[in-house]
Amino acid sequence: MWLLLIIVLLLSAILLSHRNQKQRRDAVANLPGPYCLPLIGPVHLILTANQKNFFDISRKHVSKYGRIVKVWIFHRLLIFSVDVELSEQLLSSQTHLVKHPVYKTLAQWLGNGLLLSDGRTWHQRRKIITPTFHFKILEQFVEVFDQQSSTCIERLAERADGLTAFNVHPYICLAALDIIAETAMGTKVYAQTAESTPYAKAVNECTELLAWRLLNIFLQNEVIFTLTQPHLKLRQKKLIGIMHEFTNKVIEQRRSALEARQRQGQVNAYNDVGAKQRMALLDVLLQATVDGKQLTNAEIREEVDTFMFEGHDTTTSAICFTLVLLSRHPEVQEKLLAEVCEVLGSDNKRPITMRDLTDLKYMESVIKESLRTYPPIPLIGRKLQEDFKYTHSKYGDGVVPAGTEIIIGIMGSLNDAEQFPEPNKFRPERHEDGAPSSAYAMIPFSAGPRNCIGQKFALLEMKVMLAKIVREFELLPLGEEVMPVINIVMSSKTGFQLGMRRRIDTNNVAPS
Repeated sequence: MWLLLIIVLLLSAILLSHRNQKQRRDAVANLPGPYCLPLIGPVHLILTANQKNFFDISRKHVSKYGRIVKVWIFHRLLIFSVDVELSEQLLSSQTHLVKHPVYKTLAQWLGNGLLLSDGRTWHQRRKIITPTFHFKILEQFVEVFDQQSSTCIERLAERADGLTAFNVHPYICLAALDIIAETAMGTKVYAQTAESTPYAKAVNECTELLAWRLLNIFLQNEVIFTLTQPHLKLRQKKLIGIMHEFTNKVIEQRRSALEARQRQGQVNAYNDVGAKQRMALLDVLLQATVDGKQLTNAEIREEVDTFMFEGHDTTTSAICFTLVLLSRHPEVQEKLLAEVCEVLGSDNKRPITMRDLTDLKYMESVIKESLRTYPPIPLIGRKLQEDFKYTHSKYGDGVVPAGTEIIIGIMGSLNDAEQFPEPNKFRPERHEDGAPSSAYAMIPFSAGPRNCIGQKFALLEMKVMLAKIVREFELLPLGEEVMPVINIVMSSKTGFQLGMRRRIDTNNVAPS
């Protein structure tokens, strides 16, 4: 009797809750989507969808329903969009800036840094960090890009037999980690060498662990992860502890040095041989104030950790996909090589300068086309805190209610035939022909107020690494093809396989 009563009460509560959602359902009745069972939603999608088949499923639904697709899962309203009109209105908004809850999986490592924060904290941090990417500071970073890329070349040479396929990802990842550590914190972690620090190893392992968690919708929940994977939970805690301890130590040392220089009336810092030191992100944060107060060490660590995560994983993805694409398109590789040799010359030892990078015009088109084909950030998620009012050429004026989760499929919009004819063709020249009809069609770094603050940094780093690799090695189409896997940062199920053969003549022209 009591069991029956409990069941009746539970069902009544569920039905009442479902009825209370009527206003939200009516608001989006004009938007198409698959049939969703009351309360439960699209069972077939819930049971079969995962990060590995997400692209295929989304393409099928966009083809069937259009560029905006509505899905109800329990009382969660999800809208998936590859529609440029909707993207522009949402991303350009100064109101709808709150990230999707899935990003909170990274919170134990990144805290309330720029990636995860919103509201007043986000506005303050964004304002503080923006000057870090001033042209003069970026120009100093080019030297770091060049030096660490040279180390990467030395390591890649060990695999450049011209016969064997290998996964280039580990090599690029460690180089990118060395670069971001030196530019963000002003310290070396020697990720590419035998001297690699425990910090560098912890960053790599923790990044892989979090990526694995994000592939499983249930493990994104911290409680479920703790209960079902206690050993990995403890490992994650240890790795984050190693990273936080290292970052805190660097911050304290850098703060003490800054205070000492200020007491002595020194404006600029010089190293042991009298050369002026480069400004790092950390230096900007140490000198910043909010409402007249300096940032605490914990607040500074959040931003440094955010840069370490975003600054090496996303750039690694972009460079790896570009290298694989170049290996499969020899005509593009040859044209790029010709430009690199013309701009940089035949002296491989000469450091690359900012002026060199500015002259690499075709390189820019190659990078843009690679980012269009395989954007490092394939999805952008928002959680609406207020109703979102939009105007659309197809659906008219409408309102998406507060509480809705909107997923913008960047990869889908970048491969839209209407915006980019023959999207399956890797054709860098399309970016020389003129921009697409909307500025929000080509948004591999997102757009609007929450666009990627480090995109200029990333593009310069990509240019340096790609120029040095292409000038040194012929990239060969060996190994398995890439199989894109959806995640916060795009990866490949098969890795990034290719072959390399060292270019042997003095003009760096590939042997016939």
